[in-house]
Amino acid sequence: MAFDFILMLTANDRTIPDARARLDEALEGGVRHIGFKDVGLPLPELKALAAAIRSAGGRSYLEVVSLDAESELASARAAVEIDVDCMLGGTRAREVTEVIRHHPIRYYPFPGRITGHPSVLEGPAGAIVDSARALADLEHVHGLDLLAYRYAGDVAGLMRDVCGAVGKPVIMAGSIDSEARVIAAAEAGAAGFTVGTAALSGAFPAESAGFAGQVRAILDITGRARARSTVPRRLALVAHDTRKAHLRAWVTRHAAALEGHRLICTGGTGRMIAEAAPALFVRRLQRGARGGDQQLGALIATGELDAVIFFADPTVPHGGDVDLQALTRLAMLHDTPIALSASAADMVATALLSGAALAGNTAS
Repeated sequence: MAFDFILMLTANDRTIPDARARLDEALEGGVRHIGFKDVGLPLPELKALAAAIRSAGGRSYLEVVSLDAESELASARAAVEIDVDCMLGGTRAREVTEVIRHHPIRYYPFPGRITGHPSVLEGPAGAIVDSARALADLEHVHGLDLLAYRYAGDVAGLMRDVCGAVGKPVIMAGSIDSEARVIAAAEAGAAGFTVGTAALSGAFPAESAGFAGQVRAILDITGRARARSTVPRRLALVAHDTRKAHLRAWVTRHAAALEGHRLICTGGTGRMIAEAAPALFVRRLQRGARGGDQQLGALIATGELDAVIFFADPTVPHGGDVDLQALTRLAMLHDTPIALSASAADMVATALLSGAALAGNTAS
């Protein structure tokens, strides 16, 4: 996630009764990450809501705010049945992962001690950070859902400490109702943030009235905040053999901007980049002909890439043309930017890398 805005069709920690109608307004506003809570609507309506989000090309999120064990596990089973892309919240990660581990759901539980409804984050900051580390160490936990602005303490410090303590994405949730809070989350290293009640109540200054206007205003804020985000970007870099020299030159030219980010490459390309720019973090997959392109496709499908840069040569037939077509299809399906030329790659670099202050960030 490259600092994404997740719109929650919720108010006071409940899915709103007219969520399906509001979804159409949200989509008109341009949002693509859309969620709801496990309370407020019956399961069939939540299932229909998730299906509508998916059919519109969006990514669906179910956030668990039920506090008792039986309800939380029931919500985990509901997430599987609803077939959401991501499950946020909840406090019983070990039990929940046993329910969802064989399904494609991405799971982001709450670190720290959660009480009340609406949910509140309690406890010493050090204990919350320790909880975050322990959760992030679990195999089937893909990130964290931090109720930062539901914490009565140094919120900015807590966000920085949690993001710095774990190598997985951290989403900031709860009571984010101003541009200042969005920017603070970005600067702390968050991968995304949620807004629900504040958008429904019109808390953000907007150029047009209504819910769609609020969504557009928050998306504009997100764009400004993304330029100040400190979260490492995850970029796939691939090239046909006849374009590898072009990619090497591109990486060398952008080496300073790429430093601190995570580069994922098929085998031969990864070796070339590591030799050309040894200061960069490079994760090598299999060579393209041995399944590396399929590995990249899997990372796109699970939302683990922020962009794909593939220096393709259209003038020469390639045995991997089918793989490129498959990657392009997956990138479109999962709303992942893909650049197939140097100028397009420059645009991706400008959009994702400019302004990111990543000193001290390390890739895991």
